[in-house]
Amino acid sequence: MCGFIGGTNPEWEYSRALDAIAHRGPDDSQLIHTSDVSLGFRRLAIIDLDKSANQPMASIERNTWLVFNGEIYGFQKIRAELVAKGARFRTHSDSEVVLNAYLNWGDDFINHIDGMFAIAIWDGPKHALKLFRDRPGIKPLYYFYDGKNFAFASELKAFESAFPTNTLQKDETALYDFLGYRYVPAPKTLYRNCFKLEPGHSIEYRTDTNRLSQPKPYWRLPVPDEPQSPSIESACEQLRALIDTSVTEQLVADVPVGFFLSGGVDSSVVVASAALQGANVETFSIGFDSDDVSETPYARQVANLFKTKHHERILTKDSAQALLPKLKQWFDEPFADESAMPTFLVASAARENVTVVLTGDGGDEVFGGYRTYGRFARYAGWPNWPPAIERLSARTRSKLHRRSAAAHLLRLLEMGFSSGLSLWARIMGGMPHAAKSKYRAMFGIAEDYDDWWHYAKHWRDDLPLATRLQYLDFHTFMPGLVLTKVDRTSMAVSLEARVPLLDRRIIEFSFSLSEQIRLYGNKPKGLFREAYKSILPAEILDRRKKGFGIPRYYLHDIGDGKPVQEHILQSLFL
Repeated sequence: MCGFIGGTNPEWEYSRALDAIAHRGPDDSQLIHTSDVSLGFRRLAIIDLDKSANQPMASIERNTWLVFNGEIYGFQKIRAELVAKGARFRTHSDSEVVLNAYLNWGDDFINHIDGMFAIAIWDGPKHALKLFRDRPGIKPLYYFYDGKNFAFASELKAFESAFPTNTLQKDETALYDFLGYRYVPAPKTLYRNCFKLEPGHSIEYRTDTNRLSQPKPYWRLPVPDEPQSPSIESACEQLRALIDTSVTEQLVADVPVGFFLSGGVDSSVVVASAALQGANVETFSIGFDSDDVSETPYARQVANLFKTKHHERILTKDSAQALLPKLKQWFDEPFADESAMPTFLVASAARENVTVVLTGDGGDEVFGGYRTYGRFARYAGWPNWPPAIERLSARTRSKLHRRSAAAHLLRLLEMGFSSGLSLWARIMGGMPHAAKSKYRAMFGIAEDYDDWWHYAKHWRDDLPLATRLQYLDFHTFMPGLVLTKVDRTSMAVSLEARVPLLDRRIIEFSFSLSEQIRLYGNKPKGLFREAYKSILPAEILDRRKKGFGIPRYYLHDIGDGKPVQEHILQSLFL
């Protein structure tokens, strides 16, 4: 796991940018300049620890260069195929596999690899800088283009450090969007002229013409018109085999590997798969100041079952409130997921013992684990409130403490009398249109601005409801909030976090199935739970999902009862 910076302006301070992202790669730092571009890299050494595997990595002719953040799953097989085609290797790294794959297959190399990655390739003979981001959006990739200069980086703080003062200007629409989504939705960032490359997309900049292509998808999540309905026994067998393969491939490392274990179904399945395949498993959990609000008792149960070397940390109310300001340091732009704080703490504990962890992230989106889908279905049939009544309710609620009984009742009524994307936004914790009126005025946002454009972009009326909402989560909430949280908090302590349940084969298999199989028994994650009912105890498989959020009372004193995203925006970014 690593970090990088690159650009076309020779006067930018790339060394300062590398210092700013040193947490992503403390093991080595390199900066090279060609006639057209500069490329800088910070390395966290995971596979092939020799210096020969450092980046930027050049082709033998030294006219094509690679910087690559992430891991390629099953890279050994691709390497063997390339060797058979005559490719020469100087290292045992997956980075050189990516480089040789591009040299052999051109842009089609991306269809030969799977993994979590942000890839930048400078093709000198073609005067082309090419960027590729992994399919689910596990690893971040930002780019900047002002019509004259082009740059790319792993984090926004690299741009902030490299560019002259006043180069970056805040995008008020991004600040406004944050209130609705709890993160700044791709392709936007905090700044104008800075963008997130969306998952499963590539983009190309030509230095000879100063032209930037439009981002284009190289992969789309396939959802067949006629989904498969194999027997439940066959589906369970296929799923276990795919998960075992993914876990095996992601255990490959030349450094110690551990596991995040929350006690939930997803992380427990990943731990079970590794343990049953004979791996020596070291697990890490986070708890709170009472087992009544912690999942640590369940994590201990799984750790004891599979005889792992288990570690626990406790996040107190005081430490949670002390960590809240670090959200700006970790994410560079507004971000409102309080579970970032326990995730950072468990990552810190893991980093004291290992360099890589496997997590259970992505399981809810891939297998349909959220109860929000049922809530949406229940409320969707209610009639809509007229806008005037919604505004009146919002004004009344703004005068009440957020956690008062009256405010809670009004929120329920507002949700019940919403529909479509507005209803979904409320269920997901976003501030509704009426509640954001003062920010529209503050930021100069037009009254007819589409508050839910990000959701609309991925809304599929042609899909059955549960699959439609899963599809929406996969493209919005998962990369925008879940995966961003895990990447930034783990990399803040130089820890690589891998996500076996987001293997491409697992994703495509799950979405190929009918809802009757995927949600077997009409239950969230029905197939997933059924596949492991003989491996994990019922207390783990059947208990109600808690999530990884911190206890509500930890934040009672913060923000005068405002929504968390409003407090974060006002205290950290305005």
